[in-house]
Amino acid sequence: MAEQEHETTGGGESTFTVIVAAVANLGIALAKAVAGVLSGSSAMLSEAAHSFADTVTEVLLLTSLRRSVRPADEDHPLGHGPERYIWALLAAVATFVGGAVFSIYDGVHTLVRGEELGDPLLSYLVLAVAFLLEGYSLRTGLKQARGEAGRARVPFGRYLRRTPDTAVKAVVLEDSAALIGLVLAAGGLLGGQLTGSGGWDGAASLCIGALLLYVAWVLGRSNAEFLIGRALPRTTRERIRAELLAVEHIEAVLELTTLVQGPREALVAAKVDFRDLATAAQIEWACDQAETRLRELFPAVRRVYLDPTPGYAQRRAEGLNPWP
Repeated sequence: MAEQEHETTGGGESTFTVIVAAVANLGIALAKAVAGVLSGSSAMLSEAAHSFADTVTEVLLLTSLRRSVRPADEDHPLGHGPERYIWALLAAVATFVGGAVFSIYDGVHTLVRGEELGDPLLSYLVLAVAFLLEGYSLRTGLKQARGEAGRARVPFGRYLRRTPDTAVKAVVLEDSAALIGLVLAAGGLLGGQLTGSGGWDGAASLCIGALLLYVAWVLGRSNAEFLIGRALPRTTRERIRAELLAVEHIEAVLELTTLVQGPREALVAAKVDFRDLATAAQIEWACDQAETRLRELFPAVRRVYLDPTPGYAQRRAEGLNPWP
């Protein structure tokens, strides 16, 4: 049960977590941009691009949260849950293009052309305030993620790697990267101030770009995995199979397919061999009982489809291919 919850619980706090991150990033981005222009710091401009990219990311994540909760309709019978992963994937692309590419370009440009360093005092002040705001945003994301990991009874690290709530995962990873980026930017400023060389600032900008590349790759891969289609964990699938076999009149589960469709939404489909002497009414009752049991034990399972299929022995006896 813990494994299943780990895969399919999203929590209602995701929207608040993303809004906090968006507001913090927008204010930080503007402050960094002003400080970067006034101080001439390449690392500060890279950090401004980083924060602007994060702001765009949060807007896309909010869009994903709003659009994915729309109910199923005739044209979308399985609902809109997977749409969140499309927008979250676009958010990862925004992090790559808006943050990583600009930071790497600016770092290379600074190392090749050099830069004139201005008064770094304003930049230090902006970095300090940004650190506090990013820290608060990260604290909000971690609080939600740790709470969900605790409810699912799985280690926090494992939850963060496997959670289908990629909006919270994005906030935690991006805010963590932001804090590291602030430290790198401060190091670049300090190195340039002590040595008089802009190389330190350029190197810091390159490091920030590399960090954003990694975050964009992790988030992009995670969302692509859900878009392709990911099953529930093996232990959960085994429990579902056992629950189906425990229903009267079900002899065997020939094939079991599960699909995660959102943080709190999953589908179960199975080819089931019913008892040969079972009547149509008994088969209908068994299907209803199986769906009821799965929904009670696994609240995230929204849809259950059972396909009555002859067993291997019966298919051989009738001269049919034993592998449907």
